Amino acid sequence: MSSATDALEEIRAKTEADGVEFIYAMFVEMHGKPCAKLVPVSALDGLMSDGAGFAGFAAGPMGQDPSSPDILALPDPASYTQLPWQPNVAAMQCNPTVEGELWPYAPRVILRRALEAAAERNLVLKCGVEAEYSLVVRNEDGSLAVADDRDNLTLPCYDARGLTRMLPHLEAVSKNLDAMGWGNYANDHEDANGQYEQNWLYSDALTTADRLILFRLMVHTLAQRDGRYATFMPKPFADKTGNGLHTHLSLWTADTDDPLFIGGTAGGPDTKGLGLSDLAYQFVGGLLRHARSLVAVVCPIVNSYKRMGVGAPTSGATWAPAYAAYGGNNRTQMIRIPEPDRIEIRLGDGAANPYLMFAAYLACGLDGIDNGIDPGEPNTDNLHAMSAEDVAAKGIAVLPPTLLHAAEEMATSEVLAAGLGDTAEGPYRDYFVQTKKAEFLAHHSVVTVGEVDQYLTLF
Repeated sequence: MSSATDALEEIRAKTEADGVEFIYAMFVEMHGKPCAKLVPVSALDGLMSDGAGFAGFAAGPMGQDPSSPDILALPDPASYTQLPWQPNVAAMQCNPTVEGELWPYAPRVILRRALEAAAERNLVLKCGVEAEYSLVVRNEDGSLAVADDRDNLTLPCYDARGLTRMLPHLEAVSKNLDAMGWGNYANDHEDANGQYEQNWLYSDALTTADRLILFRLMVHTLAQRDGRYATFMPKPFADKTGNGLHTHLSLWTADTDDPLFIGGTAGGPDTKGLGLSDLAYQFVGGLLRHARSLVAVVCPIVNSYKRMGVGAPTSGATWAPAYAAYGGNNRTQMIRIPEPDRIEIRLGDGAANPYLMFAAYLACGLDGIDNGIDPGEPNTDNLHAMSAEDVAAKGIAVLPPTLLHAAEEMATSEVLAAGLGDTAEGPYRDYFVQTKKAEFLAHHSVVTVGEVDQYLTLF
């Protein structure tokens, strides 16, 4: 039998064993919005052979207009996942195609191609994420409030009482993570009121990205069932810590699955005292050199830049980077080294598209390896307590303050142009930059309540 026939029979057997009646054929557009068709298993043959059809322009930024041909989303059999919160449904992440070719505007296709190029160098990227989110309700006037009205401590992080009050929700998420085989290992109340983090084990980058899309869908669904909203919005409340998407990543050999980031392995010796290999330090060097360029990818909306920086929410710390620096177990750095087997990039936020984020991190890190970029000595300072002048004196770059600044930085990056791939109209980088500049200007044209309050009678 052909591999396509084998895949069809494998999925058919899984649906029968799991009692699955429907399949979400899923993909995401630039923003990470989960797009899907609900396909009955009676139509499985056609789904697996031809894909699910979509009008790409209607889905979101996918490089199409109303005159464009259909996107046909072909399921990846390896991504088949029964959804324990609606057990008669399974999901498969898809690779969008147009007229028989993989569509270069599709974020999953972009990451897949980046990982295939890395595999040709005998490299595998493995990632784990810390997906912070907030549980909120909307007041009658449309404003947001924390869903748990007793969650009002100034320092609510790790509060056992806050966990207990939300235990039914957190327990449901945890059990579903384990039922899907992801390995939930921790659940905690985060730094903001109404903010939570639920962790699962790391995997290869494509699997982790696929899982994050399903995680968001699950959390939204469970919150809605309880009459709440779950939001991954970077800064839902001006006075509270924002929702980050810290990423732990490492490189491994493709042929033998050996780690390359640990000092003394095939990645080379530890030359900076943090336990990493020379190859890992070069990867960090690439990320730091290109930090200003990649911010737009991993902090991709106007609201993202309200999370970043040194400001002081009620808890006393933003936990978000303002500068392109690295260090040991120091959470004021953009890149933290929690253990000698990986690095933690603290830059990304809850709005990031994981496929594009991982592809961008990989491109910048590999450029560091290819060019032997030295990240310099690790920073040991509390960067949030330093003046801008003192930070500048150390030669540490300041991260862009708005989406417009970040998009303009990205527009000049040849590394990201190569790492995100080409389309028929030019680099995907240019399409992304154009979209984000338009997004910024659309927000900039809105007269806000704050402007009216400040300026109405000032003059």
